[in-house]
This record gives sequence, C-alpha cells and structure tokens, in this order.
Amino acid sequence: MEVKENMSVLDLIEEMGKSGVLGAGRVSKATQLFADSIKDEDTSIFLSVAGPMVPGGLRKIIFDLINDGFVDVLITSGANITHDLVESFGGGHYRGISADDEELQKHGMGRIGDVYTKSHDFEVFEEKISEILSKIAEKKKIISIREFLFEIGNMIEDENSILKIAAEKGVPIYAPGIIDSMLGLQLWMFTQDKELHLDAVGDMHELSDIVFDAKKVTAVLLGGGLPKHYALASNLLKGGVDAAIQVTMDRSETGSLSGAPLEEAKSWAKAKAGSNLVTVIGDVTIIFPMMVAGAREIIAR
Repeated sequence: MEVKENMSVLDLIEEMGKSGVLGAGRVSKATQLFADSIKDEDTSIFLSVAGPMVPGGLRKIIFDLINDGFVDVLITSGANITHDLVESFGGGHYRGISADDEELQKHGMGRIGDVYTKSHDFEVFEEKISEILSKIAEKKKIISIREFLFEIGNMIEDENSILKIAAEKGVPIYAPGIIDSMLGLQLWMFTQDKELHLDAVGDMHELSDIVFDAKKVTAVLLGGGLPKHYALASNLLKGGVDAAIQVTMDRSETGSLSGAPLEEAKSWAKAKAGSNLVTVIGDVTIIFPMMVAGAREIIAR
C-alpha cells in the first residue's frame, strides 16, 4: 500500500485492497460490494443496526443512506430508535465528561462507553413519547411494530430523524426487540391504564412479501445480535441472501450469532450457495463511515 498526499477516501481504500484478505483488504472488498449493491436496481439492501450506533455517531450517516434511496429495509434495536427519538425531542449525546460511574448516576448522567446521556433528556423523551402513544392509541388498539414506528415517524418534527425520513421515504423499520429498550418500557407503562398492543407477528407478513418480491438481497450487518439474525432469517424464506457484508468485533469461538462467520449462514439457507460474503472485523463506527464514503465515490464516478 502507498499513502499519497491529497488522497481521497476511495483512493486509500483502493490501496488497502492491495493487502489481500487481511483487514484492510476486507474493507476494500466490502466497500466495492456495498457500492455494487446500491448501483444494482435489482438488489434490495437490508441494513441491520445493532449496538449503540446512534449514540456512536452514525445517525446522520444512516439518515442520508435512507434519504438517498440506498436502503430498502432497516432492522435495528429498540435502543437505537430510542436514542434517535431522544435527539428528535431536543436531547443529545455528550462527550468530554469524566467521572466515577456512581457519581455520574448521582448527577443524572448515564454512560455508553465514552458517550454520555442526561436523565433530563430522557424525562423529556418520556413526556413526548407518551403524547405520541396517546395519539396512536386513539387510531388503533392493535398495531404491528413496523406500523407503530411509521406512526411515530410521521409525528416527529426533527428533520434529522431516522424514523421521520424512513416514514417519508416509505422505508420500513423493523425492531423485533423493541420491548428491550426505554421506548419499550414507556410503552409498557402506557398500557397500564390504556390499551395499545404491538403485533410482532404482523411484521412477518409484510417482511416476507418484501423478501419474495426482491429479485436479489444484500444484507449489510452492523454488529450482530437480534437485528443481524432477523435480517438473515427473514431471507431464509427464499433460500437466503445473495450477498452480505458483516462488520463486527465479536469472535466466532463462542458459537454466538454475533461473531458467527457469514459462511455459517449457508448451512441454514440464510445465505445462498455462491453468495458474495464479506466479513470485516473491527469497530463499526470507524469502518462503516469509510465504507459509505468510498461507496459514494464509486457511485459518483
């Protein structure tokens, strides 16, 4: 590899591609596959997002991908949805704070690595989401998770919200683990004296139609967990994904899904025989912005 003056991100990634199948080479392969999938009108892109990616700085990147038509399905955790809403309601994610965790708790601060939240922001979140839940409950008593998130997105005023842009662009958001989040907790509290039921099975009716209607599917898996499995397992209905990119720091030795090599998915028919699979081991918040920047350069050529 050679690093030159005034290199673009893509220039650097293409140099990284000269390193074979080590980490740098995999970033190059993943970037090219991502760009090829976006450019292919017959390919639907399923983006799964696990871990604290909104607090970790990827909110605007995911927003822009949806806004530009580069994502067809978003699958994520309830936590990322919650943090998107926290920012939509005027809250934030803060840096540069250093204190003992017990002291942080006393001062109404929560910690995600070296990113911090304020309990006041969550108090505002609780107030605002309760108002939205009341409006939804006036319209429907039973609603799928995807419809639920669509309704919330339509009621948000923040022009930088992932939920809002997905609703505007008609990109479905699936969050099968939504109850395991602050949003899920608020929903449970709301249902103590009001009626509103989430129909998780209802999502599968729609998602299966998307899978069967898609000519080809590329899954872009940021982190592992439930979002990764939901993206792959939904495609089992048609023999698996045609291509997949995985960016993870989890290891395969424990047998967990999060660290499982993508090739393992072939044994379950979650990835097709001959599918194009690229795994990059590393921090999503470092690697994915590079991939997106590189892919955008390729598309703009």
